Amino acid sequence: MTRRLAPTGFAAPDRATATEFWVVRHGESTWNADGRYQGQTDVPLSPIGVLQASSLAERLTAQPFDAVYTSDLNRAAQTARIVAERLHGAPPVQTDVGLREIDVGELAGLTIHEIRARFPEYLQALSTEPWSTRRPGGESMEDLYARSGEAFTQIQARHPGQRVLVFTHGGVVRVAVGLALGGVPANAWARLSVSNTSVTRVLLGAGSGMLLGFNDDAHLESLLEATEADDVLGQAP
Repeated sequence: MTRRLAPTGFAAPDRATATEFWVVRHGESTWNADGRYQGQTDVPLSPIGVLQASSLAERLTAQPFDAVYTSDLNRAAQTARIVAERLHGAPPVQTDVGLREIDVGELAGLTIHEIRARFPEYLQALSTEPWSTRRPGGESMEDLYARSGEAFTQIQARHPGQRVLVFTHGGVVRVAVGLALGGVPANAWARLSVSNTSVTRVLLGAGSGMLLGFNDDAHLESLLEATEADDVLGQAP
């Protein structure tokens, strides 16, 4: 059946076959708290990160999801375990390495001050080409979009017409937004601020997508403010 076009000419995804993703950034990690780039370095949640995950679990208690996926990195997997046990039916958590954060290469473990001192050429290139510039020894946003975009495509194919909860990282949340919007202008990536344990909802179908909600962290109102700094935006000076 041919989908009807809206007056704008856009055909929304068919909910009978599209997948609704609830995409969650992990809780605060110990390196988030220290202001260090982490990328694919496997660091755990901080005590505040555990509280953030518990607050999200309280918010989502008894919510039904057809499947739960997580990045294999500990900060995401730990957040996923805390939340999944409170969901309706306590669904198993499935691991997908394609949902890993951007590989920051030689920047791992460094603060923004150290990066400014050691890699000024990289920062200059990033300011002019934020989409295609690779982290020294690592990935670019273009690389991340291809890698984690493929992960979302495979998950969507396994769960047509279903609702899926995904635990991942700030860079991958931005990829989900890009998939929903049909791409994000190169200079807009750094303007998408993603808080720890925030929920971003996207509807993804074959060749079409829709952004349903972005960076919802209402469950953190009674806690310390979640950090919005990550390996794509960088840390505050």
